[in-house]
Amino acid sequence: MRLVLVGPPGAGKGTQAQFIASNLSIPKISTGDIFRANVSGGTELGKLAKTFMDRGDLVPDEVTIAMVRDRLSEDDAQDGFLLDGFPRTVPQAEILRDMLKDWGQKLDLVLELVVDDEEVVRRLAGRRTCSQCGRIWHVEFDDKRDDVCDACGGTLFQRDDDKEETVRHRLEVYQQQTAPLIRFYADEDILVGVDATGPVEEVTQRAMKEIRPYAG
Repeated sequence: MRLVLVGPPGAGKGTQAQFIASNLSIPKISTGDIFRANVSGGTELGKLAKTFMDRGDLVPDEVTIAMVRDRLSEDDAQDGFLLDGFPRTVPQAEILRDMLKDWGQKLDLVLELVVDDEEVVRRLAGRRTCSQCGRIWHVEFDDKRDDVCDACGGTLFQRDDDKEETVRHRLEVYQQQTAPLIRFYADEDILVGVDATGPVEEVTQRAMKEIRPYAG
């Protein structure tokens, strides 16, 4: 099965991608993993991407797409894959569609993790990171009553990208960039939405219930 996972920051895509891919016995392929593998492996694409990353610039689409093409052509992805983090835009989605068509393949499903904006803010803005061990706690979910890490005693702090104003900005950017992508896949008639609120296991069960009719 070939599917794409989409959803806003804080929707739990990374966690769900891992569980869903495991359930379907297909590789989970994320752009983050691809970048790290190419950079650490010293590939030509990795070296090229690193020149942009070292300057703090976004890696151009053509480099990202070339990395995705290479990864999808590997043996373990021939019978299916789960893409997490790609495509992010309609032009990328069109290139992915054409790429798969050239190989005699197509996407079976695009799964959207649906989460209310306020729930995303609640999840992300409540996170606190330990300054010593790096463990992440949540002021609400972990019932924390102080700013001390229960694991090592380090001081907890709120990362800049977890601050409410930053989270809301990230949601705005997501809506601007990804809303057209959602419409694109809805028009392709392969989009299915899943309520991503509640315990991780329940979300996975809901997702698998939606996926199974397409799994063949």
